Amino acid sequence: MTTDFVVFISHKTLITALYILAPILGSALLVGVLVGLFQAVTSIQEVTLTFIPKIAVVGLVILMMIPWMLDLVISFTLLIFDQITQLGR
Repeated sequence: MTTDFVVFISHKTLITALYILAPILGSALLVGVLVGLFQAVTSIQEVTLTFIPKIAVVGLVILMMIPWMLDLVISFTLLIFDQITQLGR
């Protein structure tokens, strides 16, 4: 196993993980900021108020983005298998 192969696979793994996690984390961040702003404006200091909207939005984002995420994971897996077969030659 060459170091170029390990670096290539590590790079592709991190990029794929970032692509998959960015919409989920971005939506959770946006909802958290909006709920925090709502709490600051209305002076409602309920700790559990942020959890329900975040869970709902993250669940919806995952449901909406799952075909794209699966396509990304499948193409990543095929790339890994292709690289393994090229390494064996």
